[in-house]
Amino acid sequence: MLIKSRKARKRLWLGICLFLLAVPAVFSLSLYRELHTPVAHGKADDYIEIPRRSTPEAIANKLLSAGVVRRTWPLLFYIKISGSAKLIKAGEYRFSSPITPLGVLKKLEEGEQRLSRFTVIEGWTRWDIADSLSHVDELHLRDSNEALRLMDETSAIRDLDPVATNLEGYLFPATYSYPVDTKPAAVIAGMVKRFRQEWTPERAERARALHMSPRQIVIVASLIETEAKLKDERPLIASVIYNRLNRGIALGMDSTIVYASKLAGKWRNDGRVYLSDVNRRSPYNTRIFVGLPPGPVGAPGESSIDAALNPAQTDYLYYVREPSRDDGAHNFYSKEADFEKGVRALREWERTRESGR
Repeated sequence: MLIKSRKARKRLWLGICLFLLAVPAVFSLSLYRELHTPVAHGKADDYIEIPRRSTPEAIANKLLSAGVVRRTWPLLFYIKISGSAKLIKAGEYRFSSPITPLGVLKKLEEGEQRLSRFTVIEGWTRWDIADSLSHVDELHLRDSNEALRLMDETSAIRDLDPVATNLEGYLFPATYSYPVDTKPAAVIAGMVKRFRQEWTPERAERARALHMSPRQIVIVASLIETEAKLKDERPLIASVIYNRLNRGIALGMDSTIVYASKLAGKWRNDGRVYLSDVNRRSPYNTRIFVGLPPGPVGAPGESSIDAALNPAQTDYLYYVREPSRDDGAHNFYSKEADFEKGVRALREWERTRESGR
């Protein structure tokens, strides 16, 4: 009986030991699976705010309510043993779906701030940009005129363009991300900062080699931007501009006429250039006045700036749209007679198109 009793006690202690070993193993396995199993949820497009001084418990419960985690204990236990509570940052987070609890914690440690986005399109004028800014709710602009007034502050480009009276041409076309509490002036400053980043020492040196100021390059680039649809045509259009300038021939570009009408507050914004626009006595009207307009007529992008700095070497003086293509391609000419033929072909194509409607 004594032997049997001893054997029973040994089996009991062995069972207890195995149990004590099994529990941590099972717990560890369960914890590993919980932390590494992705959770699908429906809040991937929503921001979840984590306020300052939030406790890990409050954060975990908020994530549980949003469906981003299935259970709070694995995340809380890991935060406790890893000491990562002090690394969690306040912010507004968007969590992809599916995402693991460890992926959630990684984002919380990296920090995230809710950002708004604003895009400036190549060729946009300051009026276009101001109008678009005025429709961004979080900027709290009363109207586009308030944004326009901010664009009259030129101190940020004074070293590049001491005669500029506004930021036309220096509001670089790109998509900008910024915190929702950013002031309108800071958004505009970001556009100018981006232009200055694009105006590299190499580009500045190239402008000097052409004996042109940054302002003159930006003006030419803005003209190219409004005229060219295809990237590979931009150097060709640049060559036409420079060739006409060198020969004292008026540029005759409709984009400058439109800009003159906008300055005068007379632009009808219906896509048509009227005789009153063509005859407007404005220094921006390049059908009347020879030379460059007095300032940029829009926001040139990188390829237009590079075309202005590196024009193709041609004898072209004219170009006209190629009617057989719908991608904005042009035909280029060095002789006026050939140009007139191209114009007639375009007009005939337009008449045929209209009659077929």
